[in-house]
Amino acid sequence: MTDLPPDLAPATVVVAAGRPPRSPGAPINPPIELSSTYAAHPATGPDGVALNLGYGRASNATWAAFEAAVGTLEGGDALCFASGMAAISAALTVLPADGPLVAPLTPYNTSGALIGEVEAAGREIRRVDVEDTVAVIAALHGARAIWLESPTNPLMQVADLPVIIAEAAARGVVVVVDNTFATPLVQQPLALGADIVVHSATKYLSGHSDLLMGVTVTRAGTPDAAPDRWYAALLAHRTRHGAIAGPFEAWLALRGIRTLHVRHERACANAAELARRLGEHPSVSRVRYPGWGAMLAIEVAGSALDAERVASACQVWLGATSLGGVESLIERRRRYPGESVLVPESLLRLSVGIEDVEDLWRDLDHALRA
Repeated sequence: MTDLPPDLAPATVVVAAGRPPRSPGAPINPPIELSSTYAAHPATGPDGVALNLGYGRASNATWAAFEAAVGTLEGGDALCFASGMAAISAALTVLPADGPLVAPLTPYNTSGALIGEVEAAGREIRRVDVEDTVAVIAALHGARAIWLESPTNPLMQVADLPVIIAEAAARGVVVVVDNTFATPLVQQPLALGADIVVHSATKYLSGHSDLLMGVTVTRAGTPDAAPDRWYAALLAHRTRHGAIAGPFEAWLALRGIRTLHVRHERACANAAELARRLGEHPSVSRVRYPGWGAMLAIEVAGSALDAERVASACQVWLGATSLGGVESLIERRRRYPGESVLVPESLLRLSVGIEDVEDLWRDLDHALRA
């Protein structure tokens, strides 16, 4: 991949990272490499480092282009996976298992289900309100790892990542941060000292609701040193368990990253304006919005049925369960059996897209008043 000058702004990185080397006549976009099998070569290079032995489950040039772009954005080394949950499952699997795991009270519900399986297998899980920094730090005593979301999904709770990560590092606690909601445009947890970052690349990174992919990012290795231990563990897990992305998905996700900055900028501006107006709406009892990003949640002043009616009455907002695409989505999260009972029945999660904000407001306001 092309080497980039240091200290480029994220708006430039999303356009420039993951390109082929520049040479006369070379394409500016990487090709889609469609091959399961590669010609054999020695098991190790001249420096004794193990090489990929030529099978498509281990590596692919199109994955590498996507991974270069995400890694540059997050400030580390990335590995792509078949889905966000594949990346999350890999991260949970490689964490040290010989001690307690600290986790949010209300994480993304499928992440919570996996953490519940770990607990059922005998591991101690210490669940904390991530906004209560004192309680989180207390839970770190004797723990082996901490799983964080900030903001959390769907309650939009924000953790004090700099303080929590620093305290975890001082205690030797491994830190994983799901950065899907914030995106690397807002925060880079590795720079704060986190060990592993995960994303559902299905969401903001690819941004067009047309693929499933996940990604992990770990601290960057150096050419003269061994890879980061978590990178090595995650790569081994992906290769052995086969949770690999398709080359088409990787290529589409890389193309989506090219517009991440402008999409996110527009969506964030829309979300900020909608949060302001919703805070004054008579049919809304609470707005959950961290003050940045393109995700927010509202609690309808009424019942679960009232909230369902609001979502159903929208004509521009689409009732759907994903997020991070160009289109605006709305859904009542407690409609899912696995959602935490701590999530209010009337809560609607809003993924704000890039449409005209006045159209979004008229549609939502009409649905709330109806």
